[in-house]
Amino acid sequence: MNDRRFLLFGIPLLAALELVPRGSYSQPLGWHWLVDYGVALLFTITLWLGNRALWQWLLRRWPQQAATARRLWCLAAAGVAYTAAASLTLAGLLAMLQGYHLHLADELREISLNLVSTFIVLLLYESRHLFVQWEANLRRADHLAQASTQAQLDTLAQQLDPHFLFNSLNTLAALIEPQNEPAQHYVEGLADVYRYVLLSRERPTVPLAEELAFVQTYVALQKVRFRDNVLVSYDVPTAALARRVAPLSVQGLVENALKHNEASRARPLHLRLAADVASLRVENTWQPRAAGLAPGTGTGLANVRQRYALLGASQPVQVQQAGDIFAVTLPLLPPA
Repeated sequence: MNDRRFLLFGIPLLAALELVPRGSYSQPLGWHWLVDYGVALLFTITLWLGNRALWQWLLRRWPQQAATARRLWCLAAAGVAYTAAASLTLAGLLAMLQGYHLHLADELREISLNLVSTFIVLLLYESRHLFVQWEANLRRADHLAQASTQAQLDTLAQQLDPHFLFNSLNTLAALIEPQNEPAQHYVEGLADVYRYVLLSRERPTVPLAEELAFVQTYVALQKVRFRDNVLVSYDVPTAALARRVAPLSVQGLVENALKHNEASRARPLHLRLAADVASLRVENTWQPRAAGLAPGTGTGLANVRQRYALLGASQPVQVQQAGDIFAVTLPLLPPA
C-alpha cells in the first residue's frame, strides 16, 4: 500500500492535534511551544510507524476476508500493548534527559491520549484497506458479469440453423457448370454470407444497415431456390439505419419464416421488414407447412429474446400472431 501522503501529512497534523488536550496552545508562541511540538512529533512518529508495521504484519498473516474479525481483535490487543510500551519507554528516556521522575497518574493519562491517536491511525489504514478491497471486488464482479454476458452472447450467436448451409450447398452443386454465370454469383453471395457470419461473432451489435445488407444477400441466395415464391419488401427510413441490432437476429427471423411456412407458386410467402427509429418489425404471412414436417421448437425466438435482454434493450422482443400475419418486433439499440 502506498501511504506516502498519509505519512507526509498525517504525522505532522496528528502531532499538532495532540497538543490540544495538553494545553500547549494556551501558551504564547516560543521555544517552549516548539519543544512541546517536537516531543509530540517524536511520539507520533514512533507510535504511527510501529502500529503501521503491526497492521501490515497482521494483514500479511491473515489476508483472507473471512479472517477479518480475528485480525482486528489481534490488531487492537497488539496496538494497546505497543502504544503503552512505547509511551512508557519514550517518557522514561525524556525523564532521564530532563532529570525528573515519572508519576504513574500522569503516565496513565499520556497512555490514554496516545491510545486515541493509535486507534485513529489504525482506523485510517483499515478503512482505506476495506475501501480498496471493496473497489477490487466491485471491478471483479463487473468483469465477471461482462465475461458471462459475452460468453452467453457468443454461445447464442453460434446457434445458427445448419439447414441453410446444407440447402445452399445442394443448390450450389446443381448450379455449378462450366461457364455458368449464375453459379459464380451464387458462390460470391454465399461467401459474403459466411464472411459476415464469421465477422459478426466478434461484435455484440452491428448497425442495422449492415444487418439489412446481409439479409438482402441471404434472401437473394434463397430466391435461387424459391424463385418468386418468396416476396420480400423493405420499409426502413434512413434515420433507423444507424441504430444497432444483435448480429444475425434479423436474418434469423427471415430464416424462421422460410423454414416454417409454405412458399409455393400457389401460396407465395410474403415478408415485410418495416422500421422506425425505435424498433424493427419483421412480419410474414402465416401459412404453416403441411403436416408431417417437424414443428418449430421455439429455440430461434428464445435465442433472439435472450440476446436482446443480455444487451440491455429498453423494450423486450415482441411476438404477435393476428389472423394470417405473424410478426416479431425487435427493439433497435442506440448507435455506438
